[in-house]
Amino acid sequence: MPTGLTRDAGWQIGVSRTLPLPVGAVWAFVAGPEGTALWLGTDRPLPVERGASYETADGVRGEIRSHRPGDRVRLTYGDTTVQVAVSPAADPGRAVLRFHQEHLASAEERERRRDHWRAVMDRVEAALLPGGTRQ
Repeated sequence: MPTGLTRDAGWQIGVSRTLPLPVGAVWAFVAGPEGTALWLGTDRPLPVERGASYETADGVRGEIRSHRPGDRVRLTYGDTTVQVAVSPAADPGRAVLRFHQEHLASAEERERRRDHWRAVMDRVEAALLPGGTRQ
């Protein structure tokens, strides 16, 4: 089976980065309006109730599948599913931020979404760490 293709979730991609900030700070940003605008493209707060719907500024619709404050949010994004998760890194005071998207249409879409999530990660990191202290 090719890299990125699974039986259950079809084509998928994940991007992660360790940030020199505590989990709570990273979560507060990605779950808040400024962070949600960066990774999802919404211009209003993301609902947190399971089954609640949302629409991005570009017209993509989806619904919340699960929301665990301080940990992860899983939602549909058009025909795909996106999960954003924050977890403690091995080093104290650091957090791992992950973006994962599944049910992609093809290997080509997987590569496009990899580029997208890497660019999103760069923007989130720049917002969280002014001055570019990339680790």
